[in-house]
Amino acid sequence: MNAEPDSRFTRIQDVVGVFLLSITAVLTAWCGFESSKWGGEMSIAFSQASSSRIQAASAAGEARSAEQFDLTVYAQWVVATADGKTELAQYIEDRFTPHFATAFDAWQDDGMAENGPFAREEYVPPGQVEAEELNARADAKFAEALADNQRGDNYSLLTVLFALVLFLTAMSQRDVKTWIGRALLGLAIAVDIVAIVILFTFPIKI
Repeated sequence: MNAEPDSRFTRIQDVVGVFLLSITAVLTAWCGFESSKWGGEMSIAFSQASSSRIQAASAAGEARSAEQFDLTVYAQWVVATADGKTELAQYIEDRFTPHFATAFDAWQDDGMAENGPFAREEYVPPGQVEAEELNARADAKFAEALADNQRGDNYSLLTVLFALVLFLTAMSQRDVKTWIGRALLGLAIAVDIVAIVILFTFPIKI
């Protein structure tokens, strides 16, 4: 008399096993897709970070060149002033670059307290601001790339969990004792539920 209930439970177990295999196969494919997408986003972000870093280096080079030019002109002004050649000093001063003239005027207005106008915060050579902005963008993109890489790794790890579900489900349908098959299937369902809950916490990239 127990054969019919056992047969019914066996059929239910088979149906649940097939359903679990099907849904887990789909979720495994989805995790692989998302891992690939986030890997692509990581590559793009790394490329953008590298590009910004190269542009920042170029802008910094421009700023150094401008500073070197200003330093050369300023040195001539210092020599002319020390020699008492006021006309020459004024001639040189009239030819200061605009960004250096701003710092120079502020330096003189404060009684020349600092060691030259280059120490003033008003001195901002061309390219300096751009270099700082590009370096900040490069840092942000690099951090974004690392985050994308972690997201891809998370999806890959989830793929391993779903693979474990497939393994347990397949083993539950083998010719084993009934209680062992049901235990394996129950464990597979538990792992699958945990993996699905974790999956819902992950960001999606289409």
